[in-house]
Amino acid sequence: MRRIEVALSPADRVPVPKSNGYRVYAALLDALDGVDADVSEHVHDAEFGSVHQSGLRGRFGSCDRENHRTLLPTETYDLTIGVPDPADDDVFEALVRALVFDGDRIELADGPVFVESFESERTSREELLDRAAELDDPSVRLTFHTPTCIEDGESVTAMFPHRGLVFADSLAGKWQTTLPSDAEHLQLDLARAAVENSVITKPAESTYDTHSVLTNRVRDGDRPRAILKQGFTGTYTYEFKQATESVENAVTALALFAEYSGVGCAVARGCGNVSVEVST
Repeated sequence: MRRIEVALSPADRVPVPKSNGYRVYAALLDALDGVDADVSEHVHDAEFGSVHQSGLRGRFGSCDRENHRTLLPTETYDLTIGVPDPADDDVFEALVRALVFDGDRIELADGPVFVESFESERTSREELLDRAAELDDPSVRLTFHTPTCIEDGESVTAMFPHRGLVFADSLAGKWQTTLPSDAEHLQLDLARAAVENSVITKPAESTYDTHSVLTNRVRDGDRPRAILKQGFTGTYTYEFKQATESVENAVTALALFAEYSGVGCAVARGCGNVSVEVST
């Protein structure tokens, strides 16, 4: 698995939607297609979340275009890309070629942003499980930086990071669906009831906010139609109460995994970007 931090800056003022993640995703696919069409197609068509990206994060200027804001040439914007895909080597190599070796920019709809720096780190599920096992009664803090949209039933989105939804449903599901075919021994058996009975959620209430985020535009006949999802941002701490060692280890490993996979749906289009702090 890979986690990549890219710093980008425009040469001129560039308008972007307030929800810029879906535009960045389209631009990344185009950049990948320019160096390896097979990888671009794989990322686009994968049934699981092959790539997670945060969208551009930083200080924006105002814009006279409705539901837009402006990238400023005096500012640098951060883009986090997570690659939990079993084919992470191929995806990573294509990203390096597209953004470092063969190119130096991402072409957005209204102008390019140029790569200032590109840093990456690699880990494995074994390493995440080992780190989790070394911790005694840990406290896990998740900061949801971009709107996080977790489906809860049919056509319903949770508006709060309930412990069962975050760990047993979203993250455990992503862990399983992106597990390499030769790594069945790393499957996590984590029941939602076990999480709900032994994990406590402590919100930092002042950080909580809700959002309606644009994740795509599709054609409905001759007319464009916006696809909106609802989600939340904020910081939440998860602690354990009378939890078994296996539940502690699984929840902690999944929290660490979240920085690579994102949380919830539409993670390829900028949703569900988190940072994680684990302490004892």
